[in-house]
Amino acid sequence: MIKNKKKVAIVSTSFGGGGAERFAASLGFMLEKLDFEIHNIIINDSVDYQYCGHLLNLGKFEKKPFGFTNKIIKAILLNQYLNKNEIEYVIDNRPRNQFIRDLIGKFIFGKRKSVYVVHSYNFENYFPKSVFLAKILYQNTSKLVCVSHSIEHQVKHKFGFNNTTTIHNFVDISSNNAAKATSDLEDFILFFGRLDNKSKNFDLMLDAFLISGIFNKGYHLKIMGNGPDLDFIQNKIRILHLDNFVKLVPFTSNPFKCVRAAKYTILSSHYEGFPMSIVESLALGIPVIAVDCNSGPREIIKNEYNGLLVENNNPQAFAEAMNRMIDEPILYNFCKSNSLKSVEHLSLTTISKQWESILI
Repeated sequence: MIKNKKKVAIVSTSFGGGGAERFAASLGFMLEKLDFEIHNIIINDSVDYQYCGHLLNLGKFEKKPFGFTNKIIKAILLNQYLNKNEIEYVIDNRPRNQFIRDLIGKFIFGKRKSVYVVHSYNFENYFPKSVFLAKILYQNTSKLVCVSHSIEHQVKHKFGFNNTTTIHNFVDISSNNAAKATSDLEDFILFFGRLDNKSKNFDLMLDAFLISGIFNKGYHLKIMGNGPDLDFIQNKIRILHLDNFVKLVPFTSNPFKCVRAAKYTILSSHYEGFPMSIVESLALGIPVIAVDCNSGPREIIKNEYNGLLVENNNPQAFAEAMNRMIDEPILYNFCKSNSLKSVEHLSLTTISKQWESILI
């Protein structure tokens, strides 16, 4: 007798560009291994990442310039798809910051087991400002999955929800991430992620890089990614006269070759969720320097064990950390040797069990 697979729909903004979108695509592969039938639903027509299962690309149904009409069409198509395919579980991976739209989404999901993921400490992207309205949306949902303990603690404190859990983002250590580091003719440090100054704080990153002077030691900075603030970053580089020492590298869905070749990676964010760039870097055996922002880095980086955790919004401290990782080989090699094992608890096997426990 053939066992019918449980059907899960993963709803995401797109499959392009950001860490949350990459997470959604990876989540499908993980749940497929748990014997779920995967249905991916993306709102915007952008597909950079590999995915498994079925795909409903609502972005392909847009008619310009009919913005409001497009939203109605997408809502109708989403409702029809969920009903036609008899979807049992919905995982909403999107930012949710428009109450009426999100209330309609809640209505469309109906009585299905619905899980909402909170990817960022910036709550204005996920909750109404009103606690009352937030409770209308989420108090009775199956689960609010927070990607860090800091986020879950704050959600409970602010809204009083008791249907929360923390499930960290996972890394597939067994595949690309566990490969041995490759040699490179360049000496560089690396940032990889979305080019969004509001969250990633490139002002701090570039100011600290200038103060550090590590370019005088032969190290330059690579910034890999795409996003809305490319022009801002380019202008900042020119103002600081760092044109010869900072290289902008286009986004790639597989940054691992470049990460493996870096001396270390850096993160200077105003806020985060559970940054995959840190986890992936460590899984590749590459130490990380990150600011102690809300949230994520302090739950991954153990200072002077697998990287350096520095005070946020302090360019001098960030610059000193950049130099330490170059000038102190004993510290660097110790952090490097601990990098991979420090994220083994975030393996696909471990995290998949946590997801399975809330879906079964």
